[in-house]
Amino acid sequence: MTDPTLILAFALAAFAIELTPGPNMAYLALLSVDRGRLPGLYAVAGVASGLSVLAAIALFGFGALITEYSWIYETLRWAGIGYLLWLALDAYLTSRKPLEETPDVATGFRYFLRGFITNLLNPKALLFYLTVMPSFVAVEARYLAEATVLSIVYVVVATGVHFGVVVLAGTAQPVLSSAQARRRLGIVFALLLVGVAVWVFFGTAR
Repeated sequence: MTDPTLILAFALAAFAIELTPGPNMAYLALLSVDRGRLPGLYAVAGVASGLSVLAAIALFGFGALITEYSWIYETLRWAGIGYLLWLALDAYLTSRKPLEETPDVATGFRYFLRGFITNLLNPKALLFYLTVMPSFVAVEARYLAEATVLSIVYVVVATGVHFGVVVLAGTAQPVLSSAQARRRLGIVFALLLVGVAVWVFFGTAR
């Protein structure tokens, strides 16, 4: 059984890392300010799913391939940068459209999928699984079991932080729902996403 003290230390480390700015936090905050809490919560579910997939990739050895072959890592990194730039363009164009009152299932799935892809192509999350998490595994012989527990802890902590970001950012949306405010916000949203893409470019380069 994994040492509870070790789990607590890992949870605190995960919490500290999740509080640092990154693609997930930036996208969720901007989305919630622009579209409201519900779209942001759909995206949070997508991000959590993406984190779970990255955990599986790391746990079952695929992460070693990414570490060994730099071109795989670079492909993922550039795909993430490109996706953030596409989201920036989409944010600008969407801000020119009417704001839907309540997202339907199809629209909600779109936000879920965007959160999923944004996280799946997030080098920061992948590097956490490959570099930070192994140092918290106490018994090497039980690596898979202990790493699985720690992965679940990380997803729970990260989701809690993301939920808080969405709730706080979503409080600003009602006062920014006019057409003029949304057009201006769309420009700001797009520029900030471009800024996040630039941060990923410099911050995750090997």
